[in-house]
Amino acid sequence: MKPLDAKPNLRNQQRVDVSSAISLEKANGWELQCEIANISRTGVMIQCDAQTAKALIPNMLPPVPKNPIQLTARFSVPVLPAQPVTIVAESHVVHIRRIARDQFHIGLQFNSIEGNGFVYIDQYIGKLFDESRQN
Repeated sequence: MKPLDAKPNLRNQQRVDVSSAISLEKANGWELQCEIANISRTGVMIQCDAQTAKALIPNMLPPVPKNPIQLTARFSVPVLPAQPVTIVAESHVVHIRRIARDQFHIGLQFNSIEGNGFVYIDQYIGKLFDESRQN
């Protein structure tokens, strides 16, 4: 099945705060574990320590659009309460921000998502928005 291209609109997508595990795989096959800070239909913001950020982003320099840092992101979203689905998304780093002495936020934009992953993300975000409006 051909992966679906994610929508490239970064700033017009609503973000939802989430605390969930995410696995990031670099092009050389090296895998790192981080935590999702928020998610939108077009990407995720991950939270990590300085050591992980340095491993993901060489020299800790802001990403260059013509030379993106490519990562494969794997994370789960609950389709049904007892049935999480693993999302596999080809992504690239769009920004990095230091938020504390040993804590960084790294923004990832989805380039393509395998299978029905985009639909599952969209449903998950919609559900979270509905729940936040009821509270």
